[in-house]
Amino acid sequence: MFDSLSDRLSGILDGLTGRGALSEQDVQAALREVRRALIEADVALPVVRSFTESVREKAVGVSTLKAIKPGQQVVKIVHDELVEMLGSDADPIDLNAAAPVVIMMVGLQGSGKTTTTGKIGLRLQKRQGRKVLMASLDTRRPAAQEQLRQIGEQVDVATLPIIAGQTPVEISARAVQAAKLGGYDVVILDTAGRTSIDAELMAEAADIKRSANPHEILLVADSLTGQDAVTLAENFDEAVGVTGIVLTRMDGDGRGGAALSMRSVTGKPVKLIGTGEKMDALEDFHPSRIADRILGMGDIVSLVERAAEQIDAEKAAAMAKKMAAGKFDMNDLADQLRQMQKMGGLGGIMGMMPGMGKMKDQMAAAGLDDKLFDRQIAIIQSMTRQERENPALLKHSRKKRIAAGSGTDAAQINKLLKMHKQMADMMKAVGGKKGGGKMRQMMGMLGGKMGMPGGMGSGMPDLSKMDPKQIEQMAKQAQAAGLGGGMPGGLPGLPGAGGLPGLPGLPGKKK
Repeated sequence: MFDSLSDRLSGILDGLTGRGALSEQDVQAALREVRRALIEADVALPVVRSFTESVREKAVGVSTLKAIKPGQQVVKIVHDELVEMLGSDADPIDLNAAAPVVIMMVGLQGSGKTTTTGKIGLRLQKRQGRKVLMASLDTRRPAAQEQLRQIGEQVDVATLPIIAGQTPVEISARAVQAAKLGGYDVVILDTAGRTSIDAELMAEAADIKRSANPHEILLVADSLTGQDAVTLAENFDEAVGVTGIVLTRMDGDGRGGAALSMRSVTGKPVKLIGTGEKMDALEDFHPSRIADRILGMGDIVSLVERAAEQIDAEKAAAMAKKMAAGKFDMNDLADQLRQMQKMGGLGGIMGMMPGMGKMKDQMAAAGLDDKLFDRQIAIIQSMTRQERENPALLKHSRKKRIAAGSGTDAAQINKLLKMHKQMADMMKAVGGKKGGGKMRQMMGMLGGKMGMPGGMGSGMPDLSKMDPKQIEQMAKQAQAAGLGGGMPGGLPGLPGAGGLPGLPGLPGKKK
């Protein structure tokens, strides 16, 4: 979503960091461009004025540190002000109340409220071990209650049985009572929406609030609606008292103004963001990480967390053993490619790697997109079992058959085989007798030396159960050590130290 703004701001700030000294005129000229970039990104004008004025006051006449160039200090100031604009600290859903904790979902029709209800239910149940009950209070939209019931079945989260003829207030009271009797920790109320704000909608929401006494009232807003989302938040907050905001479709190609304006204008924290259509595509909103992404600094911490969620611990343990033995066949490569797909594909991973976001245009020009993984997996699936286990068997006639079966050509097959050979050679180097010390050093760096039990050599640690600060510390240490290629599970394509293989079709990082 922030690609356009990120490109603009990165270009402006790169011009500052390249200079040895900055005058007041330099800063003023840069801030004019920053102001224009924020306005084009649909950020609310009062927020733009406040942001640029605050940066100007801190940047003009900034005391120069010997070790840091003035331009770098200005970048730091811009980053800190972005974090302040977005809300400083992450503010997750508050469940510190007597059970059942009631969460009330409000918003306009079409904003993704019902789907988000299911996503939150799944998240609370899977990640936090909470017993969740969901209830649809939408008696107006055809099949709205049935939609939530089907979502509940899909994610294995309980839903309140549907009784025809009940009013939204009656359904909310029944849901809370059922949650108490059933021993549920959380009950999520999915209220009705409208295509636009009206008095009847607000009156109904206020009645439900009085009846259910929710601990959290979350406004679900479509981030693609721009400044209308800010007005929406103000109206709902005035009517029912919103405690937090969930922004949906953050994976879209919108300009991001709603996300940047929401906290400053309403004073309400953005708690969660929807990053895709899948039911697990929901993330906590971390202002500092979003600021890092906007300024092209990557988001290595979120990448580690995403890896922890998506990588199968048993497969990671088996992979660690094969790595130690120096074995790596085409089946293993296919597993790695599938894991990268689950983590958001090539674009999602590259966007979180520090400094790699600027390579998007180069990747597109080279034909490196998320379809690349599909083609490579298709090539591997077109091989026989013996060929997957022993790629040395692949001669011209076999490649011709595989190309016909996968809809590719010999050149693409050769590129895949070259990438596999590079990775297999690296596995042998770090896993063999001579490289055993290096292997233990790599795994120890991501394991025992970071305070993680067992280290990578004994299998993938369960990062989902670790304290977020531990994960952040681990990620920062890995980033500082240049261990991008040593991400959990041995993901291929993450640029690392020592000339490890780069992304498929891209050169590895040179020493």
